[in-house]
Amino acid sequence: MFTRSSGVLMHITSLPNPYGIGSFGQSAYDFVDFLVETKQTYWQILPLTTTSYGDSPYQSFSAVAGNTHLIDFDLLAKQGLLKAEDYVNVNFGDDPAKIDYERIFYARRPILESAVKNFVKNAAYQADYKNFEKNNRTWLDDYAEFMAIKEHFDNKAIQEWDDKKAVARDEKTLEKYRAMLADTIQYFKVTQYFFFQQWLALKAYANQRKIQIIGDMPIYVAADSVEVWTKPELFQLDATRKPLFVAGVPADQFSETGQLWGNPLYDWAEHKKQGYSWWIHRIEESFKIYDVLRIDHFKGFSDYWQVDGDAIVAKDGSWQPGPGYALFEAVKQQLGDLPIIAEDLGNIDDKARKLLSDCGYPGMKILQFGFEDVTGESFDSPHYNIPHSITYIGTHDNDVLNGWYADLNAEQQQYINDYTHRGEKESLSQAMIRQLFATVSNTAIVTMQDLLDLPKSSRMNMPSTIGGNWEWRMLESDLTQDKKDFLTQMTSLYQRKNKQGTQNDTI
Repeated sequence: MFTRSSGVLMHITSLPNPYGIGSFGQSAYDFVDFLVETKQTYWQILPLTTTSYGDSPYQSFSAVAGNTHLIDFDLLAKQGLLKAEDYVNVNFGDDPAKIDYERIFYARRPILESAVKNFVKNAAYQADYKNFEKNNRTWLDDYAEFMAIKEHFDNKAIQEWDDKKAVARDEKTLEKYRAMLADTIQYFKVTQYFFFQQWLALKAYANQRKIQIIGDMPIYVAADSVEVWTKPELFQLDATRKPLFVAGVPADQFSETGQLWGNPLYDWAEHKKQGYSWWIHRIEESFKIYDVLRIDHFKGFSDYWQVDGDAIVAKDGSWQPGPGYALFEAVKQQLGDLPIIAEDLGNIDDKARKLLSDCGYPGMKILQFGFEDVTGESFDSPHYNIPHSITYIGTHDNDVLNGWYADLNAEQQQYINDYTHRGEKESLSQAMIRQLFATVSNTAIVTMQDLLDLPKSSRMNMPSTIGGNWEWRMLESDLTQDKKDFLTQMTSLYQRKNKQGTQNDTI
């Protein structure tokens, strides 16, 4: 499925615009045009689902619902659902290179409420909206009710709701809230319509120009999520829906005490009993909005790290057996062969490697990990790459190149310079991108911050920390013609040009 090609990792939230956070608006279409111009094949993004705790796209209120922060106001205005004065003079943040999540949380809501009010009064949209409701009935009503009730309880996590009958989904109690919160429920449903209408239009624009979207599916859902509320039997929970055990990883290169993610762990016996139907549905929904799917923390399907629900750190946990190939066999039987990338990073052992081999998915290689070992024995070193893999300089969890290099010792820095044959006038990012594109891996993905040669402050995420993450935004002035020319040159030199698209593609 993966031929020799390349792409760019750049999340939607990082796109430039005047409205505080990247969106599905003009800058996203401009980014597609940039990918076409530089002969790329892939645009890789982070999860598009809602963000909750810590603003992370890997902690979502829903495994399916979209992040309404990405809805573009200008596009709503073109539909007659907003007026420019509704939003152009609103303060969405003081720094155009950084997202102020608290400010946009409060600033965007009244604007979207105005758009929803105008939408429900416009008869021209109602037939399409009813069709959207029908096509998404498996999740939309539950999600909207969950969010409305959650908001009614001051946005507390489900385990802290004041009405325990609502937590337990007592039907009479739910009927009361459906009537009481009807307008709010409608708001959450209509904004999902806006989200999918705008995203699918953008994706169609990209696909018409032969750009494929690599999406990202977190292995876990949040403890505060509609799935925990509506399908508690699929998780290891107590009677109040509090997780008995939570996810994480033991001590690693990011944290001496391990990473405590806090997500509830699955009851894999129940998933097996149900024929893995929830997973089949989740993956099917993912392929409605992505062309290729990266599954995060693939290791967790062979063995997962189990931590007590009351633990403060993750290091005192234990490995437990995951579902293994049976899950992916069920997915294949229902959905066929799918273009899936396995994020096989971390504590990868023989069992995890066998699962990857059985599934046949390409795994990932990270050049930063390979170059930190000056012996050259790391399997992430370029000389150990294999064609059936996806190679990155780093992921969203790694530091950007300039920050990473500055923190290395002199021996490591010299090893990198020698290995890449870095020229005297060649920047670190140029040398590493050249090395990335020269690998034998079928697919090479460059992180946008590294292409732009940005400093440490542009890092997307620091694992095991809360606050200050997921904030980076590109400025329009960052993407200069010389950066485009360099990417085009590397793409052409190492035979990674998009085999289908050309610079002159039209709709």
